[in-house]
Amino acid sequence: MQEDIVEQNKEIISVGELNRSAKYLLEDNFSNVSVIGEISNISRPSSGHVYFTLKDEDGAIGCAMWRSQATKLNFKPENGDKCILKGQVSLYAATGRYQLMVKSIEQAGAGNLMQQFENLKKKLDSEGLFDLAKKISIPKSPKHIAIVTSPSTAAFQDILSTIKRRSPSAQVTLSPAVVQGDTAANTIIKALNRILIFNENNQDNPIDVVVLSRGGGSIEDLWCFNDEGLAREIASFPIPTISGVGHEIDFTICDFVSDMRAPTPTASAEIVTEFSFKLTDKFKELNDDLIKTMRLLIRNQNQKVVSLKSNLRSPILILREQNQKIDNFEFKLKQNMKFNFSKNMQKLNNIFSKLKGSNPRVEIHELQVKIDATKNLLLRAIKSNLSRQLAAMKEFEKNLEILNPLSILERGYSIIQNKSGKSIKSNDDVNIGESLTARLNKGFIDIEVKKKRNAT
Repeated sequence: MQEDIVEQNKEIISVGELNRSAKYLLEDNFSNVSVIGEISNISRPSSGHVYFTLKDEDGAIGCAMWRSQATKLNFKPENGDKCILKGQVSLYAATGRYQLMVKSIEQAGAGNLMQQFENLKKKLDSEGLFDLAKKISIPKSPKHIAIVTSPSTAAFQDILSTIKRRSPSAQVTLSPAVVQGDTAANTIIKALNRILIFNENNQDNPIDVVVLSRGGGSIEDLWCFNDEGLAREIASFPIPTISGVGHEIDFTICDFVSDMRAPTPTASAEIVTEFSFKLTDKFKELNDDLIKTMRLLIRNQNQKVVSLKSNLRSPILILREQNQKIDNFEFKLKQNMKFNFSKNMQKLNNIFSKLKGSNPRVEIHELQVKIDATKNLLLRAIKSNLSRQLAAMKEFEKNLEILNPLSILERGYSIIQNKSGKSIKSNDDVNIGESLTARLNKGFIDIEVKKKRNAT
């Protein structure tokens, strides 16, 4: 090619031929170069191709990326992004424009780390390390909490103060680790292993939950929490783990493999103390409700007392009203007595008037005769009834005397009884040699059975 250029230099050539020769020269010598710089003046026409300028403090070069290559990017380049471009240096013959034909773009610095982050995330996700079904439930009210962090961090102090404030009874154990730098991941793994050894030796007071914590920072600062070995250790850890790394916008691989992610270290402490904190709030709420209920009850009772008091009448007023009623009754009684007296006096006067017009001796004599006749009839009836009653009584007495079993004894009979007082009616009721008692009209005699005979 150089020989062709030399030969062409001996003669006059066209601009197109010059540009094509330069194009071939550049493409042959710079067919696969990697260039780092900052993207600017990016444009994306409807064709899908991407055009931009790659620059640094020393220079700039125009770049073009065809649609077929642009669709393979796993991120969207923007102005200001620092990137590493791979491609072929070329020259656009129509304009003589020197440019880089881009085959791939990688983010430089943090951008490259993000690419590594995404690659590891996809890998672990495909292996099932992020599967929610494999997550261990965080205990509602852990009694023993382990913190994996550096004791010198502000995040650790925030966690301690939050737990002390929200759940003072919870026990906190620090398993120290380095949380930044190349060795940090290994120290965190060792801290987790110390927790397992602790639980083996302290089965009566085991650690219930583990919090991995670190404050916010750049992606480089938090990179140890994107370590693959640490991620696998956390995913297989038998104790529930909470990742409280960075700020709310920061995400690490540990967030995905842990059993729960907290947006901040303080939030992780709030999660493990939520039950106790809510329980305290519930007690306070119940106490407030009880006070309100008692106050309402007292107020209602006071209102009832006031109402009853307003309806309660003075005893003096009641006595006065009763006295007034008694006076009214007395007044009415006197009026009725006067009216009845006057009415009866009038009747009596009428009777006196009638008596004056008739002789009472005749009526008295007739009444006396009637009384005497009635008296005689009554006496005869009483005597007759008395005679009948006496005769019936004598008849009853006679019958009783006849039926009285003791009266038979007067005629020489006796009643034979065994020791239990049962009357003997047949010689079958006794045995030879048995002692019996004979009741006579007067007194008793004891007898012994010598012989039994049947009546002839």
